[in-house]
Amino acid sequence: MKNIFTFFLLFISMLAFSQEKAYGDGEWFKFRIHYGFVTAGYATLQVDNAVLDGKEVYHIKGEGVTTGMSKFFFKVEDYYDSYVDKQKDIPYKFIRKIDEGGHTKDIEVDFNHKSGKALVHNKKHQTKELVDFPKDAQDMVSAFYYLRNNLDTQNIQVGETINMNMFFDDESYKFKLKFLGREELNTEFGKVPTLKFRPYVQAGRVFKEKESLTVWVTDDGNKMPVLIKADLAVGSLKASLVQFKGLRHSFRIVVD
Repeated sequence: MKNIFTFFLLFISMLAFSQEKAYGDGEWFKFRIHYGFVTAGYATLQVDNAVLDGKEVYHIKGEGVTTGMSKFFFKVEDYYDSYVDKQKDIPYKFIRKIDEGGHTKDIEVDFNHKSGKALVHNKKHQTKELVDFPKDAQDMVSAFYYLRNNLDTQNIQVGETINMNMFFDDESYKFKLKFLGREELNTEFGKVPTLKFRPYVQAGRVFKEKESLTVWVTDDGNKMPVLIKADLAVGSLKASLVQFKGLRHSFRIVVD
């Protein structure tokens, strides 16, 4: 389970999405992370209204934990917070507090979009550092919500790639996503029209190769992820949507 929630957020952070507002206060997703029939853990994403330094923002909270026998073999408790401007879709603050089998991080990032510098506070090592970041950079949580609101999926073409500036922990990088097409996916909610994507990841210790991920998101106004498949160096992993509430748009299901 090490880094599973980190990569899970990274997967969904690059998914595609409409130009109208796709989400709002009260939205909540729950995902089951599993190897075949074995549940390894659960992950949730929640959106709430908040005020940060006098600005109206969305407070987006992500959590990932192992459950059952999995936590005895490898305990994971990951918590993420992102504070996003409601109008500009840019992050002002990002918090990452994780414990993955004893590997811990406690990092808080404050973004100054005028200066293009982020104050990175590593609470574990008691350090603070100013780091440059590129224009329009997103954190690993805010990126998901930014793209839901801004990327035009009505006119996206099969094979088209999407690039985005990301800021993670204390460095910037480019992330690329390829659109594979549309597909009706059988889920526990019924048959759902989806958009299918291939995020490009770094091959090596965790993933078999850079094209090891496939992601499906709903082809409707919500653009919520319903399934993620990952071929890992130690097997295959899935993250499946199991519960949701507070959607801004109707959830589209195909009726035969």
